[in-house]
Amino acid sequence: MSRLDPALADYLALRRSLGFGLARAAKLLAQFTAYLDAQGADAITLEAALAWATLPPGAGSRWHAMRLTVVRGFAAHLHALDPVHALIPPDVLPDPGGRATPYLYSDAEIVALMRATTDTLQTPFGAATYATLIGLLAVAGLRVGEVIRLDRGDFDPVAGTLTIRKTKFGKSRSVPLHPTSVTALRDYLGRDDRPRSGTPTAALFASSIGTRLRYCVVNQTFLRLIRRAGLQPRSPGCRPRLHDFRHSFAVRTILDAYRDDLDGGARLPILSTYLGHVNPGATYWYLSAAPELLAVAGERLERHLGGRP
Repeated sequence: MSRLDPALADYLALRRSLGFGLARAAKLLAQFTAYLDAQGADAITLEAALAWATLPPGAGSRWHAMRLTVVRGFAAHLHALDPVHALIPPDVLPDPGGRATPYLYSDAEIVALMRATTDTLQTPFGAATYATLIGLLAVAGLRVGEVIRLDRGDFDPVAGTLTIRKTKFGKSRSVPLHPTSVTALRDYLGRDDRPRSGTPTAALFASSIGTRLRYCVVNQTFLRLIRRAGLQPRSPGCRPRLHDFRHSFAVRTILDAYRDDLDGGARLPILSTYLGHVNPGATYWYLSAAPELLAVAGERLERHLGGRP
């Protein structure tokens, strides 16, 4: 146990009381405090933070910047309690790329990823798990963490809804599903080859040994599926990610409204609620990064102007 672990527990409890999930940050900070312990350090220094953040050396600068950002918040918290801990300036290791450009999946790419599960996963149940998970991400706009945390009891096949608990800001919401999605989830839960572990999991999506899925494993498997399906980055800052299913869902929702000549603006509050956004500004970010929306909006404006230049 690290000497800073009690302080880390207090910091995480404080941030979570404000609505932050911090699942990844908790893991990274536990690794950081263990690193300090191994170095014999009792306090956070800028040198130690930089040395840890830039591990492993072969990783990208964006990953290093994210690691230092996680440490920066913890260091600021400790510095307020005891100035022996250094403050980490925001410009020491800037993120050169900023936010990643969303990779908007086409229908064909989603189908290719789902089909790739058969050739990539070792068991039929594993293939069914990831095909169903990808399908749900594509049609429901959920965060990956929300899907992993789903319990079987959160799925109501009669009402056709999912109850999303422990969301990013500590709120819950009910998400309606299309009948085809309800059927797919019912079929998945009804499989005879669902693994049984010593302690049966309540999770909706189960691993090959009958336990709840872990994000790191899901992400590693997804990277394998990307390669099998032949998906390629569209630019250095635009690579297929799990979170981009959520971006794709948001963009598709507004695109469908525009193409049906409906009021896309009227759908924004509904979309924001469906996505579980506390601030509608987060929903606008999802949409502002999509050139497809700009093209459709331009076509609508041209029609509105009667084709006049």
